[in-house]
Amino acid sequence: MIYKNKYKYIKFFQKKKFGQNFLTDPLIITKIIKCINPIQNDLLLEIGPGLGALTIPICNIISKLNVVDIDLDVLNFFKNKKIFSKINFFLKDICKFNLMQFYLNNKKKKIRIFGNLPYNISTILLIRLIKFNFIIKDMHFMFQKEVANRILSHPNSKLYGRLSILIQYFFKVKKMFDISPKSFYPSPKIYSTFLKFSPHKIFSQFNFDLNILSKITKIAFSKRRKILKHSLKNLFTEDVLLKLNINSKLRAENLSLKKYCQLTDYLIRQDI
Repeated sequence: MIYKNKYKYIKFFQKKKFGQNFLTDPLIITKIIKCINPIQNDLLLEIGPGLGALTIPICNIISKLNVVDIDLDVLNFFKNKKIFSKINFFLKDICKFNLMQFYLNNKKKKIRIFGNLPYNISTILLIRLIKFNFIIKDMHFMFQKEVANRILSHPNSKLYGRLSILIQYFFKVKKMFDISPKSFYPSPKIYSTFLKFSPHKIFSQFNFDLNILSKITKIAFSKRRKILKHSLKNLFTEDVLLKLNINSKLRAENLSLKKYCQLTDYLIRQDI
């Protein structure tokens, strides 16, 4: 196993600029692989393989695994492993990785994505990935527990916000389990949470545009302590909110995903 003398070994590889925290707990590794349930013909893409905590055991299950990492040292690490013949390694910044081209190059097979996302890019990356929901079969990721709770939150919660709305429009999100800081090296100061994302389609009765939904939520939540009558006044009159059966005295955190989709639909219709 790669964790012989692991702390000295991992310390050599760990780079703060990449937000690296390496998973080392064999029990957690086993639980994660069980959740992912890799099958031989799956098109699997791992983000940030680190030192192979998930990569190596998954390569022992399937014949080919695609991995993306920006760190040349990680690539060189895998080059010295027997399982490297099973790895298709992309030395890329995942935020610039051409996921659509990857999909097309693999005969339009839907992609299963997983990984221990670097904390410093997890939210940015997730927002980017939702734009490709139609080519994704599922995703399994670790997040800071606080970020995971924001993703999972519902209306009337202080954690409910743009992230919750944008993600939940495209994906059904399920919490699998929490992970102790002790399961990583170096140990982060906070707990992590492992989530499963399954693409879905909802509210087919509404016209939809991600840019418009993003604009509405950005304005609403940038002034989240103001009532909608004031925070959204540049987009919707009070009469329009009333027509849409939306209480203008509510705040951004009180509106459901469906209501935000109604607002999006209304703006789209104004341009039709």
